[in-house]
Amino acid sequence: MRTLVIATRNKGKAREIASILGDLDLDICDLEDYPDFEDPDENTDSFTGNAAVKAITAADHTGEMCLADDSGLVVDALGGRPGVYSSRYAGSDASDEDRVQKLLEEMADVPDNLRSARFVAAVAIALPGRLVAVTEGRCEGMIVCSPRGENGFGYDPIFIPQGMNKTMAELPPEMKNKISHRARALKAAKRVLMHFMDENGVVFEDG
Repeated sequence: MRTLVIATRNKGKAREIASILGDLDLDICDLEDYPDFEDPDENTDSFTGNAAVKAITAADHTGEMCLADDSGLVVDALGGRPGVYSSRYAGSDASDEDRVQKLLEEMADVPDNLRSARFVAAVAIALPGRLVAVTEGRCEGMIVCSPRGENGFGYDPIFIPQGMNKTMAELPPEMKNKISHRARALKAAKRVLMHFMDENGVVFEDG
């Protein structure tokens, strides 16, 4: 069985990714199994660029096929912030709650009709010395005025997907995994994995 390393130490993210890819014949692990790995600088100005840097760096370090994502929240009223800085928006050591609070404070005077936003995710797949593919997914929605829900992570408690009345954090995981930005990018990446592994003699059945 081929190993796929998810290039993250975020357990919530790792579980979400593994659940979407779980029907593939892969031994899926994450960077908790590689404690000496040092995160690369995410110094590009795009989600796709940052995902590619992480995937290539992790593949070169582990010697395995790696999947990395970079994702964030793009808020129109904030000129696109936090964007690629979503995970560091309130400082490198801040918690999810700190980042949510900072964003809500900045949007305190923004009316409901101007609270449009979108989650964007890029997923990169790499082998040592080779970038295989990068995919992208988006989920449109709006920012609510206070956190709601206990599921998910990051900005999920303050984001309502378009056409719904519940935040991402109020949705059951199986529903989130159908509509989220990361799910959409991962489903495209899953097709890439299936095609790539089929060419290399490992056949996956599309679940």
